[in-house]
Amino acid sequence: MPELTNKATANKLDPVRTGKTTSPEEEDELSSSVLAMSMSVDGYIAAPNDNPSNPGGDGFSRLHEWGFDPDRQTFRTSGPGGAVMAEILATGAVVSGRRTAEQADHWGGDHHGDGKTPAFVLSHRPPDPSVANYPLVKYVTDGIESAMAQAKAAAGDRNVHVIGAYTAQRAIEAGVLDEVLIHQIPVLLGGGRRLFEVLPSRVELEIIRVIDTPEATHIRYRILR
Repeated sequence: MPELTNKATANKLDPVRTGKTTSPEEEDELSSSVLAMSMSVDGYIAAPNDNPSNPGGDGFSRLHEWGFDPDRQTFRTSGPGGAVMAEILATGAVVSGRRTAEQADHWGGDHHGDGKTPAFVLSHRPPDPSVANYPLVKYVTDGIESAMAQAKAAAGDRNVHVIGAYTAQRAIEAGVLDEVLIHQIPVLLGGGRRLFEVLPSRVELEIIRVIDTPEATHIRYRILR
């Protein structure tokens, strides 16, 4: 995944940066698992009335406007927000929970839209037979450690994109999540689904990058162990 804090890019984006940063060379040495989620200021990743017939809840799209161009048909490609989206799409594999995958119809079988990036879906039971139509989607029923190991093997030297509240909590609990990238949206939802509702214990984080834009503040943390 390209790092946005090299000198040339940093001068172009002029982000607010806090804490220790890593060079692109250091990041390329080892693949990292990075949870990336859009979240309201009051901690919600889904709005009220989130259910299978209303995925994400009422007004859920507000949390993801930052990632799209003004026409809302294509991913954002310009400015700091476009650079953040580009690094997400540069990841080499995806790890997701079943609920997230099913609500998105398994992203049509192609999360990144590139026809080659695999998605590993954490579940306690086998997938619906229809998932066989999506060769890039693989269900993993033997735990988050296995899902992450398979994803990192598939990603090679690229990062693994992690999504979903349940998956994030299990990955932190198992010690297999390396970083957290929060796209904090300037809105208070007042209810919905929280990202970190239940954690096994206190978790310390180190801020390694902050990029502030009118649409969102992108805060990247390293999980300290």
